[in-house]
Amino acid sequence: MRIGVIGTGRIGTIHANTLSRHRDVGSLILTDADASRAQELAHRLGETAAPGVEEIFRWGVDAVVITTATSAHAELIGRAARSGLPVFCEKPIALDLPGTLSAINEVETAGTVLQMGFQRRFDAGYRGAREAVRSGRLGRLHTVRALTSDQAPPPAAWLPLSGGLYRDTLIHDFDVLRWVTGREVTDVYAAGSDAGPAMFREAGDVDTGAALLTLDDGTLATVTGARLNGAGYDVRMELAGELDQIVVGLDDRTPIASTEPTGPPAADKPWTGFLERFGPAYEAELNAFVEVVRGERANPCDGREALQALRVAEACELSRRERRAVRLAEIPGGAASAFA
Repeated sequence: MRIGVIGTGRIGTIHANTLSRHRDVGSLILTDADASRAQELAHRLGETAAPGVEEIFRWGVDAVVITTATSAHAELIGRAARSGLPVFCEKPIALDLPGTLSAINEVETAGTVLQMGFQRRFDAGYRGAREAVRSGRLGRLHTVRALTSDQAPPPAAWLPLSGGLYRDTLIHDFDVLRWVTGREVTDVYAAGSDAGPAMFREAGDVDTGAALLTLDDGTLATVTGARLNGAGYDVRMELAGELDQIVVGLDDRTPIASTEPTGPPAADKPWTGFLERFGPAYEAELNAFVEVVRGERANPCDGREALQALRVAEACELSRRERRAVRLAEIPGGAASAFA
């Protein structure tokens, strides 16, 4: 199998490393807007660098992995679909709903595969939580608390391109909330604060956000996010039911300290970022993609799944701006949407 990797930044490099050593992948063709970066990585891995995207499609590949800037995702997904190629793409498909739906429609019209990079679905902790909920171990689920806090903010230049805290960061929480519980979000109420560094206000973004979500069975979920969490990178999900309560992301590297006299001590080596925290999950999702391309398993996260997470993020952003509760039915992209 020959795979084209478009984009060789941080996550593209990780994916290329995973694929290069995969027993079912014979070779890679790598390309990047920074040609020297792609050439350096190709040399290190013993793979081939291409001058640009044109060569990826002209030289012939069996599948494509897209890890470029978000602005290029939708166009590349559409091009791969028209070429009949399976695609793995980092989230999101696009930063708006029309662009997302257009790309999905191209994939569905072509009858090809689009697997989205929501790596938390492949994390051992979240998989355990899903099994606990689905098995009935918790009884009736009544409360979910999810959070994502970055140790340090992204570069200022990235913020205007990111889509904002809800679309860029908390979209992972929205996706995994749906995946773990098996329920849909019906209503949101969100708020945000830009009281931190000025670069967030200048980008029209917030550095801290919170949302109260109501699921279609009445379960209440809170999702919070922060860009400046000095203790470390903190990603957790607590699920409380009538019979039991569990937590994802609580281990000896969780960056939190107890004030109780008999509580656990602070972590000696707290998580510092998502690439470290979710390393095994990133590898597992690419291994799954290879299996999908080989026809050995069903697509674990298609474009429609990514669309639903984006709709929740859009609802939260609308709620934050207008300071009101928002029903998901207001957001285009649902079953009755004019865009669908």
